[in-house]
Amino acid sequence: MQRSEAAADRPRRMVVISDFCDGHDPVHDGATADDYAAAWRGGHRGPAPAIADGGPFPVIGGYLERLPLSALRYGLCDVAEIWSFTNRETPAGCTTAGGLTRRSFRTGSHERPFRSADMLGHIAAFGLPDILCVWGLGVDEAILTACATSIKIYNSIDAPALRVPAEVSRHFDIVLTGAEWQSCAVEARHPGMVTAILPIGPEFASPETFFPLGSEKPYDVIYVAAAQGYKRHDILFDALARLPRSVRALCVCGYGELAEAFKARVADLGIDVDFVGPPGVDYSEVNRLMNLARIGVVCGVDDGAPAILTEYQLAGLPVVANAVLSCGLQYIVPSTGIAASEEHFHEAILDVLDDPTRFRPRETVLANWSWEHSIEKFAALLGAAGERRPQLLR
Repeated sequence: MQRSEAAADRPRRMVVISDFCDGHDPVHDGATADDYAAAWRGGHRGPAPAIADGGPFPVIGGYLERLPLSALRYGLCDVAEIWSFTNRETPAGCTTAGGLTRRSFRTGSHERPFRSADMLGHIAAFGLPDILCVWGLGVDEAILTACATSIKIYNSIDAPALRVPAEVSRHFDIVLTGAEWQSCAVEARHPGMVTAILPIGPEFASPETFFPLGSEKPYDVIYVAAAQGYKRHDILFDALARLPRSVRALCVCGYGELAEAFKARVADLGIDVDFVGPPGVDYSEVNRLMNLARIGVVCGVDDGAPAILTEYQLAGLPVVANAVLSCGLQYIVPSTGIAASEEHFHEAILDVLDDPTRFRPRETVLANWSWEHSIEKFAALLGAAGERRPQLLR
């Protein structure tokens, strides 16, 4: 990406905006973007963007962390930040660790896409990022307008290709999708918009975060998924009910409201399932838990390309996935697992358990979907965007 001489003397910045909002009760303090800008400039809201000491940094963590860390390692940016929202009276302070700076901005609302005078004030105080990534339920149009000359990238994370209104999505230069049908949906709303099937979860896989431990495997099956209905745990439970009672499963739930209902269903069916969480555990513990099982499963239908697909595989686990998973079946190939219908899910589990050593999941991810491969594709997209819009990054 070419930068103007005026921009060449300042660090290149990448910002990833999550749709996570901390706190339940909106706090309306009446402050304007100008008020917040003055507070940011005065050092009352947190430090200015700065290059983190101690690099190069390992590409570890979850889907939020791995893209910006990959960009740092590849040289696409000098400063990488993750932004989220809060409704708390006293927002969490800015933190920098492992190469990433995290900031939480007041929104004062539960409405999505989120608006934030605080975030607008930060942009006014310190300037817009060179690369702006927006995930999930997105941000208010005013924030994108304030970042007019940033290269702007969107990924919905979940199954709908676009989970933001058209007045928001029209600002993006690139939309990352999880399947061809999603790219077609973007084209239908915004003819000519650039799309790429490069879902940030499974594509920016981290071999340093997930890997085989060589431990004993007391569980046959593991499902790492939120305790929510769209993850379709019922498909796993019904499959286990059709299998020998010797088959043991482990469910790891980071969050969700259905954990107790799941436990009741397991008791009714008389199947052998243990549960961890909610709340969730850290990534090293997720890796340890995956290593306790022989195979991983993905049961959802209306789901985005879940990061767990390649995370299982990096830990050495072949995967049985729902054959009608909306996004992500491109990661289920003969060397990584089997896609099966709900009716035949139990048979696929038995098939893989019969000889899991015939699969080569980690090797396949390393050859195709680890972050080193995906960041090259991402860099090419940014370069093409810069050529289409010469004013970008000036």
